[in-house]
Amino acid sequence: MGQTINPLGKDIIIVETELCGRKLSLEVGRVGFRTSASVIVRYGDTVVLGTAMVGNKPVAMDYFPLSIDYEEKMYASGKVSGSRFIKREGRPSDDAILLSRLIDRPIRPLWPKGYRHEAQGVASVLSMDPDFRPDMVAMIAMSTAFMLSGAPFEGPVAGLRVGLVKGEFKAFASYEELDTGDLDLVVAGTKDGVMMVEAGASEVTEEQVADAIAYAFEAMQPAIKLQEELIAKIGVTPQEYTLTLPDEAIQNKVNTWVDGKLGEDLRKPYPERNVLVAQLREDFMAEVAEQLGDDFASSKSEYEDAFQSAVHKDVRQGIIEHNVRPDGRKLDEIRTLSSEIGFLPRAHGSSLFTRGLTQAMNIVTLAPLSYVQLVDTMEREGERRYLHHYNAPGYTVGEVRRLGSPGRREIGHGYLAERALTAVLPSEADFPYMIRSVTEIMSQNGSTSMAATCSSVLALLDAGVPLKAPVSGIAMGLMVEGDKAHILSDIADAEDFAGDMDFKVTGTAKGITALQMDMKVHGLPVDILKQALAQGKIGRAHILEHMVSIINTPNEMSPYAPRVESIQINPDKIREIIGKGGETIQKITAETGTEIDIKDDGTVMIASPNADNIARAKQWIADITAEPEVGAIYRDKPVMSVMDFGAFVQIMPGKDGLVHISELSDQRVEKTSDVVKEGDKVTVKLLAIDDRGRLQLSMKAVKQDQNG
Repeated sequence: MGQTINPLGKDIIIVETELCGRKLSLEVGRVGFRTSASVIVRYGDTVVLGTAMVGNKPVAMDYFPLSIDYEEKMYASGKVSGSRFIKREGRPSDDAILLSRLIDRPIRPLWPKGYRHEAQGVASVLSMDPDFRPDMVAMIAMSTAFMLSGAPFEGPVAGLRVGLVKGEFKAFASYEELDTGDLDLVVAGTKDGVMMVEAGASEVTEEQVADAIAYAFEAMQPAIKLQEELIAKIGVTPQEYTLTLPDEAIQNKVNTWVDGKLGEDLRKPYPERNVLVAQLREDFMAEVAEQLGDDFASSKSEYEDAFQSAVHKDVRQGIIEHNVRPDGRKLDEIRTLSSEIGFLPRAHGSSLFTRGLTQAMNIVTLAPLSYVQLVDTMEREGERRYLHHYNAPGYTVGEVRRLGSPGRREIGHGYLAERALTAVLPSEADFPYMIRSVTEIMSQNGSTSMAATCSSVLALLDAGVPLKAPVSGIAMGLMVEGDKAHILSDIADAEDFAGDMDFKVTGTAKGITALQMDMKVHGLPVDILKQALAQGKIGRAHILEHMVSIINTPNEMSPYAPRVESIQINPDKIREIIGKGGETIQKITAETGTEIDIKDDGTVMIASPNADNIARAKQWIADITAEPEVGAIYRDKPVMSVMDFGAFVQIMPGKDGLVHISELSDQRVEKTSDVVKEGDKVTVKLLAIDDRGRLQLSMKAVKQDQNG
């Protein structure tokens, strides 16, 4: 076993508590001697290393340079990558990127405004208990590391993943329980309130979600208290820092200039409001440039930030004091909706969903199940049959921006829209297709992920996908002033930037299918979340009513989409379809022009745009896998070889039987060749199968049956 000695002469400190039925421990001083802070968190057999690095001086940036990464280590689950070519961990998987975002979201708002020191957090999973996902242990590790660094992180934070198992809430549910249950919910928060919520669900009610959030918030508190205990025990030295804050003189100058120019004059529908604000900014900056002359360049960004701050303040003031939004809407009013489907002729399904100035185009492509995406991560191996990819280039916000690979935001938005529909997708047996849905954002002005959800539903139905129910989505906002909470339906960019919450919810008429909530202030009571859920339900219903007016049942499939049919065979016959070295299946696909995918349970999927080709392949496979039946008559079957004692006839691929010379005719036969020759087509009856599997055939018996 051995023992580690801290080379810095410090003690190894461990604190422990019970969390949801298991021991949770935080350990400091064993590893990471040169980090700003490091901690090992143990829960069950899961071990996560959390490390934090925090810069000593602020950097010249106009944003807080914080990065948080979740690292999957294949060795943590005793695995080597299944890739034939790559065995070392490289680019993070989509799952790892999504979990990095999950950990980042409750932590990022808890730093003081104007803090510009570089901060990096890395949560590395070193050992993984297969009974539950390690992500929430990683969140605790990351929060603890930042608390130990002495940086002005206003935590601690903890998170909990909760499932709904047999009608009861369960923390740290197993993978199977989360996959088969009705709810997979993550809640993160401080001791004072909820910071973040994310969920996938199978049409659960708003009340169930609210109760689950309350359950998780209470259940995670021991993890927060344990972090506080560790900090008190170690006695962390606070970091000295300076904040980069707006110059009060500049802000006052901006406030004076915009006085009387904002407010009612700018409460116009988008894009008219955007044009007016842009013109106002241009006029102001031109005036400042004239006043400052050569000094303008060095302070330009400060004046721009101050102007934006004044606009945000005006947005909040209009909502809080007058219940009027920047574009003149009421707090619960949805922007104008319009949609169309089927406008891309060669796509299998397409749609265009427009809500105000936000617009999403969605294109659905269907493929045989052999095209499913293989998943090979630290946590699991499997297949993804449904994919939603999201793209939002610079032109969608009126900017010049280089094209590149999708970033974390694009991956996160695509996953949320994908998760929104998981509960309503048809089963593989009912719809044997791989489905790819791609959202191309055309214009952004708030809640593009919800536009992606709505547009994908329209395109899926246009493609003929038999969804169990249509899904709509809405983004809710919040502005808190004192004890008063103002909840906004269908938020636009201006309200998102100036608000305190971004809350997205999707669902059917029956219930919720996905949820994502992020706070920009320090925690939120569950009661306010309940109000937002209730108001969101009304908004979702309004949007859903519009969607079903466009299409409410699946269309006929596009003639350009592949047709897929399935047959069930005995799994023991799979090797016969494949053949030696794949020879047989390659011959079938080449000669019939089909694609064939065979499952281990004997399900055979045959795909082709041509129905006749599918029928030919099905018959071929049926012939290969058919079992000889005693008493059955097989017509027009080839004579494979002629012997003195009889002829061998192939009644089905790979299955030959002997017609003994005495069974060739009801007359006496001297020589087999007098009756049949190799290559002849004959009709035979299967008389028997002996104990060695040999087939006894007869031509004579066929004639006797015909003669009665």
